[in-house]
Amino acid sequence: WCELRDLTDARIALGRAGSGLPTRALQQLRVAQARARDAVHAKLTTSAVAQQFQGRGHDVLIVRSAAADRRTYLARPDLGRRLDDASRRELERAAGKLQRSDAGFILVDGLSAAAIDRHAVFLLDLVIPQLAKEGWALAPIVIVQQGRVAIGDEISRALKAKMAVVLIGERPGMSAPDSLGVYLTWQPHPGVTDAERNC
Repeated sequence: WCELRDLTDARIALGRAGSGLPTRALQQLRVAQARARDAVHAKLTTSAVAQQFQGRGHDVLIVRSAAADRRTYLARPDLGRRLDDASRRELERAAGKLQRSDAGFILVDGLSAAAIDRHAVFLLDLVIPQLAKEGWALAPIVIVQQGRVAIGDEISRALKAKMAVVLIGERPGMSAPDSLGVYLTWQPHPGVTDAERNC
């Protein structure tokens, strides 16, 4: 067990104190639970992320899902899958100036805004220049508050993107409160099932 413990962040070989965990292991577990809970309730620093991309010369749009606040977002996943009316109108205005694009990058806070704050700019700094070298046309970067993966379908269709690339903060685990997922959907449109995405 001890050899395996050195190879993983999983909580194995923690030992015992009577019928429970040793104090140190219990404290570490409670800290991890608190970090995960904080990650779920943290707000995305939307303007700071947008400014970083704008400083690199990218067009950025900021939108919201139909979930009005975090509590509603957590209780009603369906509202996180679609845009609110104001955001839908904003995308329609932006789309009027756009040609069809090969892909659209959509950054979604999901269940861990920290994942977007910490990793999204770094990741796209590596990906976007490579795609530009290969001649890809990209839609404006869209940052979504209170969103779920499927919201990328509506956004990409509005922006005439052939592929949706949704970067989303994943559900925090006990070892990683800032895990970033990337979901690719070809020919996105509302009603696409999760079976039609690559993660």
